[in-house]
Amino acid sequence: MKNILVVFTGGTIGSIAIDGTINTASSKSYQLLELFQQHCKNPEDFHFSTVQPIQILSENLAPCIWQTLIEAIEVMEPDRYDGIIITHGTDTLAYTAAALSFYYNAIKLPMLLVASDYPLSDPRANGLDNFMCALEFIEQNVQAGVFVPYRNQQQPLQVHHGSRITCSLQLSGDFFSIQSKSAMSYENQVFSIQKTEALVNLGDNKSIWDMAEAPIKHSLKANFSERILMIKPYPGLNYANFNLGHVDVVLHDLYHSGTACASNQWSENYSLVEFIRRCGVQKIKVYLAPAIKSVDAYQTTRALIEQGAEMIWNMSIEAAYVKLMLAYGNFSDELQIMSFLETDIAGEHL
Repeated sequence: MKNILVVFTGGTIGSIAIDGTINTASSKSYQLLELFQQHCKNPEDFHFSTVQPIQILSENLAPCIWQTLIEAIEVMEPDRYDGIIITHGTDTLAYTAAALSFYYNAIKLPMLLVASDYPLSDPRANGLDNFMCALEFIEQNVQAGVFVPYRNQQQPLQVHHGSRITCSLQLSGDFFSIQSKSAMSYENQVFSIQKTEALVNLGDNKSIWDMAEAPIKHSLKANFSERILMIKPYPGLNYANFNLGHVDVVLHDLYHSGTACASNQWSENYSLVEFIRRCGVQKIKVYLAPAIKSVDAYQTTRALIEQGAEMIWNMSIEAAYVKLMLAYGNFSDELQIMSFLETDIAGEHL
C-alpha cells in the first residue's frame, strides 16, 4: 500500500460553478478522492492523509502563501510518505511548481502538483486524469523530485519538471515545458522518457535517472523576497511610470529572441538601456530573462548587458522570478546570490 499525502489548496480543481460563477468550495476539495474511489480498480492500494492549509483561487496567490504551504507540508513530516500530491489552480501553477522545486530541491520522494482546466463536475475536466497519473507516478516510484502531470485537451498526458513548466498559453488551458520538452509522456500506465535523458533499471519499477550533470543541492529557508519587480515588455512601455521606492531588484522579461527595446529614438522613457542606467544610480540590480545563451546575440541584447544588466540564461521567466525571490530572501552577499542563480539546483537549466 502506498501512503500518500494530499494537500488541497483550492483552485479550479477544488471549485464548483453556480449561476455562471466558478469559486472554491470546501466540499469540492474531497470530490477528487471520491472520483478516484469510483474510477480506480484497486483503491485499497492507496492510503491518503489530507490537509488543506489554504483554499483560494490561484490568481489570488501571494508569495507568503508558499511559506504557508511549505509549513503545512513540513508539519505532516513528508518523509513518512511514499509521495505527496498538491492540488492547485492553473493560473499560478508554474510559479508554485518552481517555488516547490527550488525549496525541495533535495527531496527524496515524488511531489506532484495536480490541476484541472475545468471544475471536476464538468465532463471536459482533466483533473481526474492528472490525479490518476500522479498516483501511478508514485506507485511506480518513477523519480524523486517535483513534477506536474497535465493533459492538454485532445493530447497525450505529459509530466513536466516543476522547474521547467511555463504558464498556460493565452486563451487556452494548455501547459508546456520550456522549448516544449516535457520530462516524459504517460499513456496506458507507461511513462515514456524524453530522449534527452536516459532512464535505466526499468524492470523493477524503481527508476534511476542517469543525468550528465546532477543538480547541486541547496538547503534553503522558505523566505521569498517580495521586493522584486517583474516587468514585461511591450511596444510603448514607458519606464517613467515605475516607482522604484520599494524595489531591491528588477527582473525584466524579454521577447522570444532575448531582446527588449534598447533605443531612445522615440524617447528615453521607452529605452530599457536608460532604465537600467536609472536603476544603477539607485543601486537596484536589473536581471534579464529568458534567453538562450549562444555565440551570436542581437545588438539590443548586447547593449542591455553592456549597460550592466545581468542575464539569467537558459531558464523560464517563471523559474527566474521565483529563484530571484529565494536568492534575495536567503542571501545578502552578492557573490552568494550570483552563485545561487548560476547553479542548477532543480533541473531548471536547459
